[in-house]
Amino acid sequence: MQIRDKLYIAGQWLSPSGRETIEVHNAGNGEVMGRIPAAGERDADAAARAARAAFEQWANTPAAARADYLQKIADGLKARSDELARTIAQEVGMPLKLAGRIQVGLPIANFANYAKLVRDFKWEDRVGNSMVVREPVGVVAAITPWNYPLHQITLKLAPALGAGCTVVLKPSEVAPFNAFILAEVIESAGLPKGVFNLVTGFGPQVGEALVKHADVDMISFTGSTRAGKRISELAAQGVKRVALELGGKSASVILDDADLPIAVKSTVNGCYLNSGQTCTALTRMLVPAGKYEEAAKLAAEVAKGFTVGDPLAETTRLGPLSSQAQLERVRGYIKKGVAEGAELVAGGAEPPEGAPAGGYYVRPTVFGRVRNDMTIAQEEIFGPVLAIIPYKDEEEAVRIANDTLYGLAGAVWSKDESRAQRIARRIRAGQIDINGGAFNMNAPFGGFKQSGHGREAGLYGLEEFLEYKSLQLKG
Repeated sequence: MQIRDKLYIAGQWLSPSGRETIEVHNAGNGEVMGRIPAAGERDADAAARAARAAFEQWANTPAAARADYLQKIADGLKARSDELARTIAQEVGMPLKLAGRIQVGLPIANFANYAKLVRDFKWEDRVGNSMVVREPVGVVAAITPWNYPLHQITLKLAPALGAGCTVVLKPSEVAPFNAFILAEVIESAGLPKGVFNLVTGFGPQVGEALVKHADVDMISFTGSTRAGKRISELAAQGVKRVALELGGKSASVILDDADLPIAVKSTVNGCYLNSGQTCTALTRMLVPAGKYEEAAKLAAEVAKGFTVGDPLAETTRLGPLSSQAQLERVRGYIKKGVAEGAELVAGGAEPPEGAPAGGYYVRPTVFGRVRNDMTIAQEEIFGPVLAIIPYKDEEEAVRIANDTLYGLAGAVWSKDESRAQRIARRIRAGQIDINGGAFNMNAPFGGFKQSGHGREAGLYGLEEFLEYKSLQLKG
C-alpha cells in the first residue's frame, strides 16, 4: 500500500490544505494500491505562486546548466526504472516488460534528449537590424493523463524546464504514483526550489484552479477533447497560451497492393498496444472491399494471440484497462457496435475467460463490415476494439480516413512507397506511419482538428514553451 500524504511545493514536501484523499486502484486486481491527497484551490495557488517566485532566476540560468539538471533527472529515473515499471504496470495495466521499455524507457530517453537539444539550441539570431531572441513563456501548468503517465509528463516537463519555464504538474489521479517518484528524483537532482511543483487532485478542483490562476502563463494539457474544450474556455479569459493533445480515431489505410498479412498484423498491434488506451491507436482498419474476408480472418487470428492476463505475468500480451469506469465504457461501446449491426469477428462484451478476478479486463475485439457513420467508427473507445471498414477505391479510402472529428495519427500500407506517401499527404492528421515506420522522438507529435493544437517532442516541443522577442538595433 502506497500512502502519499504530501504535495511537493517550493522545494518542500508539504501537507495539503484539506484532509480529503483519493484511492488509487490496481488495474490488475481492482484492489486499492494506495492513496494520494485530493488537493484544492489553496494548494494550486501555493504551487503557482512558488513557480512564479522561482521563474526569473530559473529563466536567467544558463541553458547549459538547465541541460545538466535534465541529464541528472534522466539518470535518476534510470536508477529507479524497475520500481517505476512495476508501479506503472499496476496503475495502468500495461504488461511489465512493455511498461519498462515504453512507459519508463521513453521518459528516460526524452529527458536525456532534451538535455542535448537545450545545449545545442540557437537561442538568438540576427535578422537585419534586429536581434531575435527566444525566451521562456513563463509559468506552465502541465495537466497530464493516465494512459502513458510518465511519458506524457516528460513531454511537457523536460522541454518546459529546458526552455527556462517553471512548472506546476497536476498528474492524473488514476495513475499518480510515478509522478511522486519523479518528484523525488527531481528533489535529489537539486533543482532550485519552486522550479518544479507537484499538486494532485481532481480536474474540476485543482486543474481548473491552475488554468484560471493569474500567475500561470501557459497550460499544456493531454487528455480528452471534452476537457480540452473546457480548458480552452477558461484559459481564454486570461489570454493564456494553450497546447492541447487530445483524442484520436486513427485510420490504417491498407491499399490494394499492400502485403495484407503484415499490414493487418501491424494494425491490430497498433490498435491493442496498452490495451487500446493510446490516443494514436489504429482503431479503424480500411481495407479494399474485395479483400475484406481475408483481412477479417487475419485480424481475428491476430486478436486471438493477445493473451489476456495480469500485467505482472510473463505470458500476458494484453493487460487490463485502467479503471472500472474504463471497463464499463469499453464494454458499452462493444454492445453498441453489435446493436448497430457491425459484424463481431472476434471478442465481445463478455469478461475474458481465465482473467484474474477483480481486474478491469476486456476481450480483444474486432468488428467487421463497419460503416464509418457507426458510433464505434466515430467515437474514441480507448480500449482494444478494432473496426474494419471496407472501401471501393482510393478516393473513398481517403474520404473515410478524413471523415472524423479527429486528426492525430494514421497509417498507410502499399508496396509502392511513393503511392503510400501520396495518400498519406492527403490524410488530415499529424502523424502518419508509412509501411510500419517507427516512432521518432525528435519528430513533432500532435494533431489536426479536434485532436488539438501545438506539438510535442524534439525541437518542436521545446519551441512550444518559448516566446520570440525582437531587439531592434540602431546602426
